[in-house]
Amino acid sequence: MNFTQEQISELMMNIANSENGTNLLMQMTLNAFMKSERHLHQQDNPMDYANGYRERKARGFGKEMVLKVPRTRNGSFYPVLLNVLRNEDEEHRKLIFSLYRRGLTTEQVSDIYEEIYGKDYSKQQISYLMKDSREEVSIWLKRKLDSHYLVLYIDATFVHTRRDKSVSKEGYYTILGIKEDGSREVLSIVNHPTEGARLWQMELESLKERGVESVGLVASDGLTSIENAIAKSFPNAQHQLCVVHVKRSILSVFPRTKRLEIGKELLEVFAIETKKVTPVEAFENLSNFVMKYQKSYPSLKSFSNKRNIAYFTYLNYPVLIQRMIYSTNWIERLNRDYKRVLKMRGAMPSPESVLFLMGSVAMEKEYKSYNYPVSAFRDIEELKRINIENEEV
Repeated sequence: MNFTQEQISELMMNIANSENGTNLLMQMTLNAFMKSERHLHQQDNPMDYANGYRERKARGFGKEMVLKVPRTRNGSFYPVLLNVLRNEDEEHRKLIFSLYRRGLTTEQVSDIYEEIYGKDYSKQQISYLMKDSREEVSIWLKRKLDSHYLVLYIDATFVHTRRDKSVSKEGYYTILGIKEDGSREVLSIVNHPTEGARLWQMELESLKERGVESVGLVASDGLTSIENAIAKSFPNAQHQLCVVHVKRSILSVFPRTKRLEIGKELLEVFAIETKKVTPVEAFENLSNFVMKYQKSYPSLKSFSNKRNIAYFTYLNYPVLIQRMIYSTNWIERLNRDYKRVLKMRGAMPSPESVLFLMGSVAMEKEYKSYNYPVSAFRDIEELKRINIENEEV
């Protein structure tokens, strides 16, 4: 039966005006395109005979449609059109991942996706769509690393995490490295409900397995026996305990009415950008400060522990470098980004879910800003020189 152009136009108009008509027309058009593609393929490959069709679900105008994908006998034909649809699926996945990474819950992501594409996804479906993203983050966190880092910063973010039917606040530690060109790189994100020397040595050895051979300086909080782990894994590395954290801890011992006065004294004890005092002399000043107040505030006595001389390692470095290495503040901005993403969710369902979100935030930092040298590292060549001297000792 042959149709006139007017009859064809009327038929198409009736289809378009029917329920789901737009999708049906799109489905018919896409099927026709793919059938034409196969015909062109067979002209170039006359022995590759047609072999029916297979169904493939796709979406258009917020509705699901079932396409008839042409096949050939030897399977060498694949419609270009399907690559376009596959790229669209990938864009959808990236959108879901991006929204989730920016702090939206799975329910909020589902609502936005429905508004844009007309489909409501459940929490389970959103999680399934992010499966590839989870694998991508997991692979990134295990990637090969550079052989040398000028500085490693280690700091924690604490997150309410569900484990074994109970919720507790657990530490998630980021290891941030400064490369030889002055750019930053997140080396690792790890979770330890408890900490100790063996755990930290295990993490540092893991860095070595991924390619790290030497480190110039490690800046950290007063993690349990971290100095022992550093000495075993990177014996030539210097260790700097975070001055910002210790000053905060000392101030918390005093009543609020005295903190302004004590803060001024601590500025002198932890003098910055100076070569007038050695680490040993600065530690003596700290010990004298403790002796001055420990009778009234006995808990201060712990701050005169000999390991605390590591709070003054920065004084061995040139003035222009000291402010860059005397604390772990280089991770603080990253910690704020972590918290922005995590705070909308309450308790996280598992440690794995926390590591996925923190890893995705770190990945985004890596691609957007961490690739560029930090302008504050004004004396990077001097820092390199000190690294070399430490290795030669």
